[in-house]
Amino acid sequence: MADELEWKTRKERINKKLAALKPAWKIIEYKEGMGTSAFQCHAVTEYPTENGPADYAFFVKGRPLGILEAKKVGVNPQNVLEQAKRYSKGALNGIGNWNGYRVPFLYSSNGEIIWFLDARDGKNIRRQISHFHTADALEEFLKDDRAQGLKCLEENPIDIEKLRHYQKEAIEAAEKAIIQHKRAMLVAMATGTGKTYTMVAQIYRLLQSKVARRILFLVDRRALAAQAVREFASFHTPKGNKFDREYEVYSQRFQRGDFDEDKPFDPKVLPNEYLTSPGESHTFVYVSTIQRMAINLFGREQAFPQGSSDPDYEEDAERLDIPIHAFDVIIADECHRGYTAKDTAVWRSVLEHFDAIKIGLTATPAVHTLSLFQEVVYRYTTEQAIHDGYLVDYEAVKIKSDVRMKGVFLKEGDPVGVVDTTTGEEIYDELEDEREFSSGEIEQKITAPESNRKIIKEIATYAYEHERKTGHFPKTLIFAVNDLPHTSHADQIVRICREEFQQGDGFVQKITGSPSVDRPLQKIREFRNRPNPKVVVTVDMLSTGVDIPSLEFIVFLRPVKSRILWVQMLGRGTRLCPEINKESFTIFDCFDGTLIEYFKNTTDFKVELPEKEPLSIPQVIENIYQNVDRDYYIKVLVKRLRRIERTMSGEARALFANFIAGGDIGQFAGELPERLKKDFTNTMNLLRDEKFQDLLVNYPRAKRSFLVGYSVQDDVTSEVMLRKGKDYQKPEDYLVSFARFVNENKAQIEAIRILLEKPKDWKTEALNDLRKKLTTNDFSEKELQRAHKLVYHKDLADIISMVKHAAREEEPIYTAEERVDQAIQKVMAGKSLNEEQRNWMGLIRQHLITNLTIDLADFDYAPIFERQGGKGKAEKVFGGKLESLISEINCAIAA
Repeated sequence: MADELEWKTRKERINKKLAALKPAWKIIEYKEGMGTSAFQCHAVTEYPTENGPADYAFFVKGRPLGILEAKKVGVNPQNVLEQAKRYSKGALNGIGNWNGYRVPFLYSSNGEIIWFLDARDGKNIRRQISHFHTADALEEFLKDDRAQGLKCLEENPIDIEKLRHYQKEAIEAAEKAIIQHKRAMLVAMATGTGKTYTMVAQIYRLLQSKVARRILFLVDRRALAAQAVREFASFHTPKGNKFDREYEVYSQRFQRGDFDEDKPFDPKVLPNEYLTSPGESHTFVYVSTIQRMAINLFGREQAFPQGSSDPDYEEDAERLDIPIHAFDVIIADECHRGYTAKDTAVWRSVLEHFDAIKIGLTATPAVHTLSLFQEVVYRYTTEQAIHDGYLVDYEAVKIKSDVRMKGVFLKEGDPVGVVDTTTGEEIYDELEDEREFSSGEIEQKITAPESNRKIIKEIATYAYEHERKTGHFPKTLIFAVNDLPHTSHADQIVRICREEFQQGDGFVQKITGSPSVDRPLQKIREFRNRPNPKVVVTVDMLSTGVDIPSLEFIVFLRPVKSRILWVQMLGRGTRLCPEINKESFTIFDCFDGTLIEYFKNTTDFKVELPEKEPLSIPQVIENIYQNVDRDYYIKVLVKRLRRIERTMSGEARALFANFIAGGDIGQFAGELPERLKKDFTNTMNLLRDEKFQDLLVNYPRAKRSFLVGYSVQDDVTSEVMLRKGKDYQKPEDYLVSFARFVNENKAQIEAIRILLEKPKDWKTEALNDLRKKLTTNDFSEKELQRAHKLVYHKDLADIISMVKHAAREEEPIYTAEERVDQAIQKVMAGKSLNEEQRNWMGLIRQHLITNLTIDLADFDYAPIFERQGGKGKAEKVFGGKLESLISEINCAIAA
C-alpha cells in the first residue's frame, strides 16, 4: 500500500471519493484552450496555473472555488497543503484576492486523509476533514460572511434573562474560543447546574449572530432528547418570544410516553432533505440521539454491530447520504458517554464525519473527550456549585456485607438452586463438592438472596428514620449489578424491596433498558413527577442526564470502577428541591466504604485514561501477517484464543474441528507461536481463512451457569460516615480529628482562645470568626452536630459546647437552648425583674437560642427587638444598664 503510485491513488481513491458525493464531482482532464464557464460541478485535473499545474481544480457554476493537491497514499498530506497554496496564488482566472490567494478553498489528500483550508481569512487554520466538500458546500462557503458573524457575536453582550453568573461565563468562554477560530472545545459544568439551558442560550446567540445556521444538538438517550426539545420550547428569547417562534426546532420522532401527559407537546420531525440537501436558506436546530445519527450516516449494521442491545437504537431510522457540511455547529451533550469502549469507533466517527464547530458538554472530562474536543474552555465544579448554593452536598453511609467483601464459600451438601439461564427454569440440588466464589462473581455466577435482603433491611432503617424526621419517605435510587434475563439482580432487588416496604407494586419499580421494562421513559417521568414510585432500581440507565430533584438516597449495590460513572451517579442527587426542603442527599456504599475510599480524590476534572478499544481478531491476524509489531500481536492473539477456549460450547468444538485437530482451540493457542515460526505460510493461510475468522468471532458460547445460594448467611452492618475534605471518617474518628484541631489552635484562633480563657470577650465577631475558621478546616457546624448526635446521642449540640468538650473532655455538651437558659439563670440570680423586663428577657432568650451572642446593634436591626421599640426602648426598660447586661450575658454564654 505504501508503495502505491500517485496515479493509482488518484484513480482508485480520490476519484472514487469525489464521484461518490451527491451531487458528484464530474472529473475531466484539462485540455489546451478548454473553456470553463459551463463547468457546474467539475473537478478539472492538471489545471494550469502560473506556478505549475494543480492536480485538481474544483469549478462551480464556471468559477474556480477549490484546488486539491494529491499525493500517493504513503505520504502524509498535512504539509502538502503548501503546494495547493502556491497554485491558488498562481491561478490565472481566480475569483478574488485574499492576501494573494486567488482561489479560496484548498485541499491536500493521499486518498485516505484530507486536509482543508479556507484561505480567505489569514487567521484560519488548516483542519482535517472526513470527506471532500460538495459543490453546494463550496458555493455556500463563498457566500457566507463569517467574519461579520463573529464581529456581531463579539460586540453584542449577553442579554438573556435567568442566566446564572457561571452560565453566562460558560457562554462567553465558548464564544471567545469560536472568535479565536477554534473548532473544538469542551464546556465542563457540574451535573445539575443547567448545562442544557446554557447551551440553548448559546445556540440562540450563534443563530442570532449568523455564525451558524444549522445546529445539531446531540444526546445519547431519547429521554435526554425529549428534555432538550422541552427546554427549547420553554426558552424565552430577549425579544419576548419562545425559542421555536423565532427559529425552527426539529427532532426525531418520539413516542407518546416520552413527554408529560399533562403538558401536551408536538415536536416537529426533521425532514430528511434538511440532512441530505442542506441549503443556505435553512436555519434550524436539530435535536437527535447519537444512535440515530450513527444509523443515518453508517447504516444499522455498521452503527450497531452484532450483539448490540442499545435501548435507544431508533427503529425508524434509516441510512441517508449526509454531506459533511450539513451542520455548522454540533453540541454533544453528556459527551463523556458513548465515546469509549466498544462504541468508540462508530460514535467518534459520527462527530468526525461533520466539518463543524464542535462543543462538548459534560460534567466529567476524560482523555477520550479531551482528545475529541481538544481543550476545556470553561469549568464549573460541583464544589463551586455547592458553595454557591446551586447544588446540595452529600452525606455517606457505609454498609458492610461479608458476602459483598469476601465472596461465598459453599460446602458439600449445601442446598442450591441451579438456574437454566436460557429458560429461567430452576432446579433445586445439593452440592456434591465444595465451591468458592469471589466477591466479583456475586450476582454474576451466584446470588445470595439473604445477603440482598439484609442489605435492603439496613437501608430501610435509614429510610424510615428519614421519614420520621422529615415527614416524607425519601425518593431512593438503587444501582443493581445487572438486569439479565432469568438471573436479574435488579429483579431480585425489586422483589425484596416490595416485600420489605409493603407499599404495593407501584411503590417500587425497575427502570432499565431491558425489553422487559415497558415504556422506561414514562417511568422515569413518573419517578420525577409523581409520588410513586418512591424506590427505583436501575443498572445504569439513570446514571446520567436524567433530572430528578427530589432524589435523596442513592444506593450502590453494584461495584463501580469508572470515575466518570461514579461522579455521574452521584450527580443524580445533587439537584436542589425546595418543595421538600432538601438540604443534602445520602449515598450508601454497600462495599464497606471501599467505593468512597477509592474515589475520595475524585474531582470533576481529573483526567483518566479510557479503556482501549480492542482490535478485532481479523485486524490482529492481519497485523501478524503484515509484520506489524508481530511478536506483540501473536501474544494478543493467543490471549484471545484462550478466552474463546474458556467460553466456547461443545458445539463450537465440533465446528472448530473442521479447521484444527479435534477442535481443541486451547492446544492450538499454546502451539501457535511455534507453528508461526516453523510454518508461517500455512499457519497464516488458516488464520486468514474468512470462515475460520468468522467462527473465531461468532462461535457458539457455553451456557452461563448461575446458582442461588439459599443457605448463604451474611453479616450486614452499617455506619454513618462524616465528610472531612475529600475523606470520609467514622464519627468517632471525626471528633478525634476535631479535638486535635482545637487543641493545636488554642493560641492561633482567637475565638477558641476566648471560649477557653477569656469568656468576657465573647461577641458576635468571635462567633462568626469561629464558624468561618471551622468550616475552612472541614469542620462545619452541621457535621459536628451530626457527629455528636451519633457518638454522644446529643441532638443539636451548640458550637460552644462542642469546642469546649473537644478541649476538655469533662466539659458537658448542651443544646443552644440549654446553654442560654443556664446563662440567663446565672445572670438573673439574685435580681428581681418587673413584668416588662421579664418580657424583654424572653425576647433576648429567643435571640440567643438562635445566635448564641447578642450585641447592642441587634436591638436596632433584629426584627424581634425592632418591633418592640428597639435599642432606645430596651435602654429605658433596663434603666440605662443594657450594655452591661448584654456583656454579662455574653460572658455567661461563653463560660
